[in-house]
Amino acid sequence: MKVNLEYLRVFLCAAQCGSLTGAAQKLMTSQPNVTRTLNRLEDQLECRLLVRDHHGVTLTPEGETLLAHVRIAFEHIESAERKLALSKSLREGMVCVGATEVALRCFLLPILKRFKERYPGIQIRVNNGSTPQAVAALENGLSDLAVVTTPVDGPADCMAVPLMEIREVAVCGKSYAHLAEREIALSELSQYPIVCLGRQTKTYELYNAWFLRHGLTLSPSIEAATADQVLPLVRSDLGIGFIPDAFLQDEPERAGILRLRLKEQIPPRSIVFLRPQNRVPSIAATALEQTILCAQQTGPSDCCDAGGRRP
Repeated sequence: MKVNLEYLRVFLCAAQCGSLTGAAQKLMTSQPNVTRTLNRLEDQLECRLLVRDHHGVTLTPEGETLLAHVRIAFEHIESAERKLALSKSLREGMVCVGATEVALRCFLLPILKRFKERYPGIQIRVNNGSTPQAVAALENGLSDLAVVTTPVDGPADCMAVPLMEIREVAVCGKSYAHLAEREIALSELSQYPIVCLGRQTKTYELYNAWFLRHGLTLSPSIEAATADQVLPLVRSDLGIGFIPDAFLQDEPERAGILRLRLKEQIPPRSIVFLRPQNRVPSIAATALEQTILCAQQTGPSDCCDAGGRRP
């Protein structure tokens, strides 16, 4: 049986006020309207809920049972209304974003910092992994948005927006310093140990295809789990690696690392924003999306807020 929610609200008010007159005043209606509503509720439930006398109203045992559940239900409803009000004002909420290591370091970090400064009440959960992992998290509903690196095979119903291009460079440690003194061919480079991301990543797929186009086979000496692991491995003279040029902008990162000049151009890559179009995003996710897409035009360090305003 489906009971009218408004009937239950009137019943709760009458039980809390202890009188029909008090309930009518609180609900800003007339006492006859309150009486009619309570009569309809009792008819629907086929039991007496209230005993009315000149002192007010008292609950029957059935009324006590109903009140215990109705009070909890309306507490939950009111709590949800408060949370929705906070979400609408972006004072509360959560957004889950999937990101590759390269996308996080080269694009997303300053955006998340600025977003958190504007909306400190919004919780941000970052699922850090490879591009396939980020896409899978989107498909499974574990992430609201994703910022990943190409190549990417996004779902057919996914909105994909290129955010920025990234330039990658070949690097080596001091033991291979002689290679940095001249321009070298990829065929020569392939004779040395290669540090690369694992075979399950799109980065490996990209470089493997590049090697194949030049009649070569990519056979990494070491497969790293994340892009952040490549630099320490290269610095330790364990092989030649390929990393985004942006990784070398900090002095500590450049220490012990040498850039190599290749005759063949390293394949271009991009950072891409993804969002499923078959799901309605939360208010917090929409705000972060607008901030990310604004940064596409202005750069990560000058992103605007959810209303399109710049700091």
